[in-house]
Order: sequence, then C-alpha cells, then structure tokens
Amino acid sequence: MTNANTATDQKNDFIRHIIRHDLAQNKYAKIVTRFPPEPNGYLHLGHVKSICLNFGIAAEFGGVCNLRFDDTNPTAEKQDYIDNIENDVKWLGFEWIGTPHHASGYFEQLYTWALQLIEQGDAYVDLQTLTQIRDNRGSFQIVGTPSPQRDASISDNLQRFDDMRQGKYGNGEAVLRAKIDMASPNMNLRDPVIYRVLHQTHHQTGDAWCIYPMYDYAHPLSDAIEEITHSLCTLEFEDHRPFYDWVIAKIGAKGGIKQAPHQYEFSRLNVDHTLTSKRKLKQLVDEGIVSGWDDPRMPTVAGMRRRGYTPEGLRDFCERVGVTKADSVVDFRMLEFSIRQSLDDTTARGMAVMRPLKVTITNFAEAVSEWQTLKSDSVQSRWDEGNKALWLTQPNHPNVDLGMRDIPFTEVIYIDQTDYELEPPQGYKRLSPSNTEIRLRNTYVLAVTEHILDAAGKVIELKATIDKTTLGQNPEGRKVKGVIHWVSASLGVPAIVRVYQHLFAVDDPASAEDVHSILNPNSLSEFKAVVEPSLANSAAGSRFQFEREGYFVADSVEHTPDSPVFNQIVSLRDSYKPS
Repeated sequence: MTNANTATDQKNDFIRHIIRHDLAQNKYAKIVTRFPPEPNGYLHLGHVKSICLNFGIAAEFGGVCNLRFDDTNPTAEKQDYIDNIENDVKWLGFEWIGTPHHASGYFEQLYTWALQLIEQGDAYVDLQTLTQIRDNRGSFQIVGTPSPQRDASISDNLQRFDDMRQGKYGNGEAVLRAKIDMASPNMNLRDPVIYRVLHQTHHQTGDAWCIYPMYDYAHPLSDAIEEITHSLCTLEFEDHRPFYDWVIAKIGAKGGIKQAPHQYEFSRLNVDHTLTSKRKLKQLVDEGIVSGWDDPRMPTVAGMRRRGYTPEGLRDFCERVGVTKADSVVDFRMLEFSIRQSLDDTTARGMAVMRPLKVTITNFAEAVSEWQTLKSDSVQSRWDEGNKALWLTQPNHPNVDLGMRDIPFTEVIYIDQTDYELEPPQGYKRLSPSNTEIRLRNTYVLAVTEHILDAAGKVIELKATIDKTTLGQNPEGRKVKGVIHWVSASLGVPAIVRVYQHLFAVDDPASAEDVHSILNPNSLSEFKAVVEPSLANSAAGSRFQFEREGYFVADSVEHTPDSPVFNQIVSLRDSYKPS
C-alpha cells in the first residue's frame, strides 16, 4: 500500500515536533499510533484527516499504526460499518499490521481493571436513575451532588458490580462510576460513568456480556494495552484528557501498564457546506433524503469514492490543510482543487453532450467522398459502410500516453444546446445567427446554414455544412475562433449524467438545528445526455474528463455499457488559487 506521504522532511507541525523531541530523548523505542473509529456509521471527510495523520506519522517515523474499533456500544454498531471502515482505509492507501484490533477484545482486561479501581476505592456502583445522575452532576455554576452510594463499602461495591455482570440489574438500573471530584470545574471529572448495564448482543462477543465499558474508560486503557505512544485526537477531546490521564495513573504499573500513553489534540477538519456529524448523516440516510451512505453528495468516504474522488486527491488535500491546534473552516474549493490536480494527467478525455441539439450535416456524403479521395494523413480514420460512419482515431489525452480511441462521425450529430444562441451574450464565441462557423473537436470546421424552431420559438435542430478540406487542418484564408464538442446521433449512447452542487445551502450546516431547513433543492441535477461509445463501454469506476464539461466517473453501482450512468466529480476549473 502507498504510504501517502510526500515531502515529509518539510513537515514541522506541532505533533511532529513533539515526536522528534521524544525520539531525540529516547523516550520511545518505536512510535505507535492508532486510528480508533467507533463502528457506528461510515467514515467521513473528517476521518480522512485523522487516517492520514495517524498512518502518515507511523510511516514517516518508522513506526506502526493500529486500526482499532472502539466498539463499546453494541446498540449503534454493525458489522457492515466495520467492513466499510476497513475498505475505506485500504482505499485511501494505508495498511495496518496484522489484524484489526477491537476494544471488545479487551473486555475481560477492562473488567479486571474496573475491579482494581473498586478495590482501591476509586470506583463505586451507583443505583440512581440515569436522569438523577445527570441532574446531580450540577453545572458550571453549581457543584455536583454526591450519589447516596458514593461512600458504600468496597465489599458492597464488588458485590453490586458482580451482580451487574451476572445480569441481576436491568438496563439503566445500575452503573459503575469513577470516584473523582463532584465539585471539579471539569464536568468530565464529576464521577463519570465507566460501566453501564446493557442487555444487548454484541457483534463481536455475542451475549457474553451484559455490561459494557464507556468509551472514555475503554479508550485510554485500550491505548495502554496496545502501547500507543501518541494518542492523537481532535480538539473536542481536550477536556477529556484529564480523565484519560486519571484512568491511566490509577491503573498504573500495579495493573500491568508498561508504558503510559499520552493524548495530543489537533484541530478537526471543518469544511464549508459540509456536515460531519455521524448522527445527522445517519438521519439523512434513514429519512431517505439521500440514497444511502454512498450517495455522491455525502461527505462520507464511500460517497466521495462513488463520486469519483481519488485517494491521491484526498491525501493531497489533507496535506494542504495541515495540522494545527486552532480550529478553522477550510474552503471547499481547496478540496476540489486537490481532486482536480489528481485527475488532470490521469484521466482519459471523451465527449458527452449533456443537452443534445440535433445537427444535420447536409453535405456529409460529399465530404466522405472527398475524404475517400484525399485520405488525409493528419487524421487516422476509416469508413464504416454499415453504419455510414467515419471513424476517427484520437488520443485519449493530449499530453499523456493513455492510449487511443475511435470516435464515429456521422451525418447527424448532437451538439450542446448552449453552443447555439439566438441572442448571444457579449463575449459569446460559439454558434449564433451572426457567428455561423466553428470547429468540431477532432474533426471538421462546421458552418450553420439554418436553424429550426418549435412552436415556442426554441431551437430544435440545425442544418449545417462542413468544410471538406479541414479534417485535421486549419481552413485557408480565415480563422475559426471556437471549438465545440459533439456526439454522433446514430452511434452515440444515451446516458444519465448527474451533476452535483452542495447538499446544504448554507456555509455552516452544523449550526442548523433542523437539516431539512438548509437542504439545497438543486444539489442533484440529472441530464439525459448522449456520450461517445468509448465512454459507454467503460468499466464502472472509470474516470474521464468530458471535454468542456468537467470530470466524471462511471457510477460504481448503476453504470453498464447498455445503460451508462456518470457522476460529476468536479468542474474543469475554479477561481480558487492555493496559497
């Protein structure tokens, strides 16, 4: 797998500075990081930054990065999520050593350590309801109220905790809490819950357990078990770090912890018009607002992959964003810039007409006869009598060797409706009643002789001629200003082409209470297009530049040669300039 890092010797963010210092001080023999997703949804753009950072750090410093599933909540977790997370990490170009880790694989050890906390007087079983526990935590202005069971004896707590494990309590009837400080200004230290009763089958452990550790308890201890050296988290976990350190210190060497991990926080990836809340993304899926987790409008890795984003582009984007301690919002166009950069020299070109306008070439037969006489060496071509088509062989890319393709040129073609305007705007350089001549990409210069209107005054067909001497040649004595794309009407293939805008109409969708109120009604547009045969015959997942239109991908789910479906990846260009 690709290690995904470029110019690593130039990176000097605060995390790498810390690691270099630790290595210089011989603090660790080997750097060990981890990417620890909760398998309660699909990975999204924010996770991509964490994946690139954790796996990138390990690769850069000759260390190891574990993939670990922090699967402590079986009510929200699925094997499907686990499978997709593994696929996403691999697709992004990273690999873990051995098999993935699971917090559930440590349940017995975590339980043993919970017993140690009870025996040390650092944990107790609380029999209050969850509502009472929440209300008694207090607020930033009011200190918390201790539980009636807070000072119960160690023997009573051991018995109650054993009863919890034996299933003698129902859901919500008992919890194990860390005994820290109910007056702490940090709410996370006001005797946080570390175990709860949950009669729920687990996707890894089955029905072996009816009590499950809380994330904030399992996470630092899982790090300790795996001997993680640098536990990299986003900034929202900064207030959780004191509890992280408390758990590690209380278990300590007595509990067998060989090396205390340390948590470091970096800013999460915030991109305008983009939502990265798993809960809200799941709402979009559950309510059918999008077609699924892999809807190309979704900021999930599955959605971005189906849309045609490249792993190289996503990695480049994360490198451009960098690693800091300060939260900020990144311009979405930076992401598009990185994707576009990764596509320019790697995607074949092709022609697709999004809004077909019929053009009949009235002197086509004469032009073919002329071609048969002259057989210009400037264009490789052949005549297909059965289909009455002149097949033109053209390179798939103007500057990179990506092979060749054959394009059928016929008497009737389609051009885009926007390439002929009855009343052209200022600066318009395509076809109009006053500008009747233009070059057809890869073939002849075409001149419009007539336009045909429907009852509503809309142009529905053009009559035209081609300059028989201009196949692969410039016309003599005049300059043709524009070039447009086209597709054969008889041999072109009907296709569905989907073009996307932001799913949300506001810059900061995370601030909206109701996602319905901020949905962009124009986030998806479908065109009944016509594409050249080489595009239709492509494999699902193949990426192309539709000339003059943008970059597109053959849909990984719906595309077939008989019924082509293409998704827009990104436009051809944007005003964004990287700094």
